[in-house]
Amino acid sequence: MSDDLPGRFRASWNEIALLGRDADSGGYLRYALTEPELQLRAWFRAQAERRGLPVTEDGNGNLFAHWGDPEGTDAVLTGSHFDSVPHGGAYDGPLGIVSAFLAVDELRAAGATEVRPLVVAAFVEEEGARFGVPCLGSRLLTGVLPADRAAGLRDAAGVSFADALGGQPAGARPELLGRFAAFVELHVEQGRALVDADAPVGVASAIWPHGRWRFDVVGEGNHAGTTRMADRRDPMLTYAFGVLAANKEARLRGAHATVGRVAVEPNATNAIPSKVTGWLDARAADPETLTGLVDAVRAKLAERARRDGTEVGFTEESVTPLVAFDDDLAGRLAGLLDAPVLPTGAGHDAGVLAAHLPTAMLFVRNPTGVSHSPAEAASDDDCAAGIRALARVLEELTCR
Repeated sequence: MSDDLPGRFRASWNEIALLGRDADSGGYLRYALTEPELQLRAWFRAQAERRGLPVTEDGNGNLFAHWGDPEGTDAVLTGSHFDSVPHGGAYDGPLGIVSAFLAVDELRAAGATEVRPLVVAAFVEEEGARFGVPCLGSRLLTGVLPADRAAGLRDAAGVSFADALGGQPAGARPELLGRFAAFVELHVEQGRALVDADAPVGVASAIWPHGRWRFDVVGEGNHAGTTRMADRRDPMLTYAFGVLAANKEARLRGAHATVGRVAVEPNATNAIPSKVTGWLDARAADPETLTGLVDAVRAKLAERARRDGTEVGFTEESVTPLVAFDDDLAGRLAGLLDAPVLPTGAGHDAGVLAAHLPTAMLFVRNPTGVSHSPAEAASDDDCAAGIRALARVLEELTCR
C-alpha cells in the first residue's frame, strides 16, 4: 500500500470540495438529481473511466462501477451517496465513494487480483432531502418502496421523482441484487464514540430503528390584531405543544426525537396560521421504545388539538426497523482491523440492504462529533486510515 495516501485522498477530495457548497453557510446543497449532484455523478463516471471500470445504472438513479464482469455474480458491493441535507457537511456520503475508488487503487498497487467482482455504488436520494423518503434508491432497488409510489414523490417545487429521473423508476431489481454477496459501506462517524475510543476507524454493530412522521395541524386563519385570544383556533399552539411533547417523551425513554422542519400557511407575521405542518424524526434503541415514543406524541397532539379547537392528521412517511448488521461479517471485520464496534442512530443505505445480503459498515473518526452540519469533519490521515481499512476488508472479501 502506498505511503502518500493522505495526499492522494486530499487531491481527489479537492476535485469535488466546491461542488454544491454554499458560500454563506459553508454547508452543502447537494440535493438528489439537481445540478450539483449531477456534477458529482459525472465525476463518478470520470473516476470509473480513469480506472477502466464500466458503469451501469439500475433504472432507479443508482450508479455502479465494476471491477470485474458487470454481469458477474458473488460480487462485493461498496460505496455510499452524494446527496446532502440542506447545508450539510462535506463528508456524509461522498467520503464512502471517494474512499471506494481509492481503495481500488490501493488493491491494484498491491498487486491484488479480484476473485469476486468488486462494485462501487453511488446511491440516489439517501438523505431524502428533496423527495422526502430517505434511502430512496436502495429502497427501490430492493423493492421496499414500490416504483409507482416513488415516481409520484414531489419536491418543494412540485417536480416529481420520475421527472427528475427522466422516466418511470424501474423498481425492484432482484436479478441485480442477487449478484451481490456482501455490502460494505464506509461513512464518517456521526458522533464522538471514536474520539472517546481514540481510534481512527470503527465497525458498526447496528442501526437504531427510526422513522419520519408528518403531522398536519389545521385551525382557522385570522387577523393577528383583531381576533380575541379566546376566539382563536391557532394550529401553531398545537404544533408547539407537539414539539415539546416529543422532546419530553424522548428524554423519558432514552430515545431521540427531532422536529427540524416546519411549513406554515399563510406564513405571514400578522396572520394567525390556518395550517401548520411539522415533521417528526424519531429514533430509539429498540422497536418497542420507538413505537411507545411515537404513540405518546400522537396521543398528546390529539389531546392538545381538542383543547385548541384544531384538527391533527398524523402520517407515517417512512420507517426503518432495527438493523443488526451481519454478526459474522462485523466480527470478521472488527478482528481484521482491530477496531472498536459501535451502534449508530443514523440511517444509511446499508440499513436497507442489510435485510437482503450480508452487510457491514466502517466509520471514520469525526473530531467534532457533529454531522448534518458544516462543522462535520475528518482529518486526511484518518480518511487515509479508513481507505486502508476498506481496502483490507475488500481484499479479504474479493481477492482470497
